[in-house]
Amino acid sequence: MSASGAVEPGPPGVAAAPSPTTALAPAPGRLFRPISAEDEEQQPTEIESLCMNCYRNGMTRLLLTKIPFFREIIVSSFSCEHCGWNNTEIQSAGRIQDQGVCYTLRVRAPEDMNREIVKTDSATIRIPELEFEIPAFSQKGALTTVEGLISRAISALEQDQPTRRANKEAIAERIDEFIVKLKKLKHVASPFTLIIDDPSGNSFVENPHVPRKDDALLITHYNRTPQQEEMLGLQAEAPEKKPEEEDLRNEVLQFDTNCPECNAPAKTNMKLVQIPHFKEVIIMATNCENCGHRTNEVKSGGAVEPLGTRISLHITDPSDMTRDLLKSETCSVEIPELEFELGMAVLGGKFTTLEGLLKDIRELVTKNPFTLGDSSSPGQMEKLQEFSQKLDQILEGKMKVHLIMNDPAGNSYLQNVYAPEDDPEMKVERYKRTFDQNEELGLNDMRTEGYETGLVPQR
Repeated sequence: MSASGAVEPGPPGVAAAPSPTTALAPAPGRLFRPISAEDEEQQPTEIESLCMNCYRNGMTRLLLTKIPFFREIIVSSFSCEHCGWNNTEIQSAGRIQDQGVCYTLRVRAPEDMNREIVKTDSATIRIPELEFEIPAFSQKGALTTVEGLISRAISALEQDQPTRRANKEAIAERIDEFIVKLKKLKHVASPFTLIIDDPSGNSFVENPHVPRKDDALLITHYNRTPQQEEMLGLQAEAPEKKPEEEDLRNEVLQFDTNCPECNAPAKTNMKLVQIPHFKEVIIMATNCENCGHRTNEVKSGGAVEPLGTRISLHITDPSDMTRDLLKSETCSVEIPELEFELGMAVLGGKFTTLEGLLKDIRELVTKNPFTLGDSSSPGQMEKLQEFSQKLDQILEGKMKVHLIMNDPAGNSYLQNVYAPEDDPEMKVERYKRTFDQNEELGLNDMRTEGYETGLVPQR
């Protein structure tokens, strides 16, 4: 069963020439301002446009905003005072991400129906228990909740039922039965699974349990297929010519890019660095002269290791905060004493110190937009304050905890201050990856033999 598309009979409006009396001047400062109920200067732009229901003029309101730690978005709302028709939708204003993302949410309680969701046009929604699917590009993007997604699907199925009952009564009865099943999901009579698969990587599902791990939510990043690349309008990359081998260890390479904050032209510096007792890594740093934003990222300079690496450090002294640390994009971080786990790809790759990593974690969890302001639930602020206080105690050396870095690719590193001797407070384990870990790293389908001729060698 699938929902064909948008609830609305048409787009929010075909923009006519903006009226000088209704268009508002953009708010001062940056084009995309962080979303906040306390920002009184953040006002929508109003444009008089055509109503596609009664063909008279209505009003379209556009709000360019940014969800902290997520993406820039455009929220549009159309209303017609003549016929009362209205429509609201959301569009991603950021660039398409390097990888697609799939959110698998196990809905077990009525509280899960209130989770905030950002759904883009390219996202596919599935409920396996009902064999129900909403295809990509069949609905407009939306900033809603789990309950809102189901309600929107119910409305989409109900809107053509009068016509079906007149022409195809049997099909209409089957759809009525299916609508009853969807309405039962809103009351969570039994647990069900909601899957949001977005090749653009711009959809989002809220974790209401931050800073703790959400056991009901599984986030998977994946490489897009050629069909998904074509669906998103991305051109396939032309085969690159093999460059001549050069020694880049003593050179800093520079290339043009755009600032991730203000999108202004900027420069990115790249350097190949050898970490003692480890391997080569690539450090990339971007500095924007327009807005002052600075960012750095670390990529592994070598191949995926044959075995995964799990590094456990018992933090017992303030001097441990000065240990050099390399966290790759495939590395997860866990602090068992705080019941905290940082998943893969969060914070990206970093070459910093242990102190720097803990400060980045504190900033990430304490500034989550869904735990602040009107959207926060009772008790969340107290949990975040308690979590922040414990992190401060760890940074000051007043609390002893264990830090676990788990990297299936084996490309993460934590400095051994006793090198070349063993560190009594640090344990490094090598382990064989599971099938799921190889699948997430894209290793199960990787061929290292016979790929030039397209034939698998005979064994």
